[in-house]
Amino acid sequence: MKHQYIERYTNRVWTERLFADPWVKLIYSKAEANPGLLLRMLTSGWFSRALASLLYDSRLGSPFNRNRHFFDSTHVDLTECADEPGRWKTSREVFERKIRYWECRPMCREPSAVVSPADARILVGSLLRRSSIFIKGKFFELDELLGRKKEFVDAFRDGDFAVLRLTPEKYHYNHTPVAGEVVDIYEVQGMYHSCNPGAIVRTAASLSKNRRVVTIIDTDVYRGSRVGLVAMIEIVALMIGDVVQCYSTRRYDSPAPVGKGMFLEKGVPKSRYRPGSSTDVLLFERERIDFARDILFNMHRPGIESRYSEGFGRPLVETDIRVRSLIASRKNASAAKCELPR
Repeated sequence: MKHQYIERYTNRVWTERLFADPWVKLIYSKAEANPGLLLRMLTSGWFSRALASLLYDSRLGSPFNRNRHFFDSTHVDLTECADEPGRWKTSREVFERKIRYWECRPMCREPSAVVSPADARILVGSLLRRSSIFIKGKFFELDELLGRKKEFVDAFRDGDFAVLRLTPEKYHYNHTPVAGEVVDIYEVQGMYHSCNPGAIVRTAASLSKNRRVVTIIDTDVYRGSRVGLVAMIEIVALMIGDVVQCYSTRRYDSPAPVGKGMFLEKGVPKSRYRPGSSTDVLLFERERIDFARDILFNMHRPGIESRYSEGFGRPLVETDIRVRSLIASRKNASAAKCELPR
């Protein structure tokens, strides 16, 4: 089955090139037939790191000049890069590239706006059963996703969520979606399941089983976004060995680790993923935000093939969005009128 998505800025439907899709299908079909040792081995940290090292660091991995077809076929715009592409020696440097986001990723400046933390494909939903955007058979289990920290599970129960999937060709820095003070930041150990849509559907709630970093941000503070508590969860996947915290208030200068009590400005670099595909999840308290209308409309647009329509009860179509663009607005605030860049 094809997996299609909608590009936000053109409204065009694209068919995604799913990297290593036959291998993912084989691995997860075998795992379903004989779960246990095989799946544990293939989703282990050592296997993921070894595979990433082979593909991204070794001379067997394809350096930049042999990846022209990859960039052309995935529509990567090399003119956005902050560094000279010709200097790249390994695929890791390609993957961890910096972009001139201050020029090519304009941010919605409305105080009430919540912005995308990444260049990604987004789905949104609610944990409240009577909500119009409740998703049956969610991507995660809330208590497990948050590391079973009761105070945060209680805060986000019946709240809203966004799942942002970063594919291998994407810019892999995460930016802050809101402004606020860090209440807590902690790591939860787990596996390295693939973020391929087929793998996610086959292993329901797999996002809450992968290794992840959870950052809880209080936005109801001075200079904050005033949308309540927000959880930003950075989830590793196959070939992602690490999430590096590297908060910078000016471009990529003087990166610093994120810690409790820090005030985070909105739209600036917070962290980066090491090679592979990966996922961000944002959690919001109940009745604090409204998602952007185009994202909601696209999710159920007819005539589009999405693997997320399997096992989730109804079609769920992703929208391809850019980091720092509008994804939601504060509840009952005047709608954040932010022009979408072309």
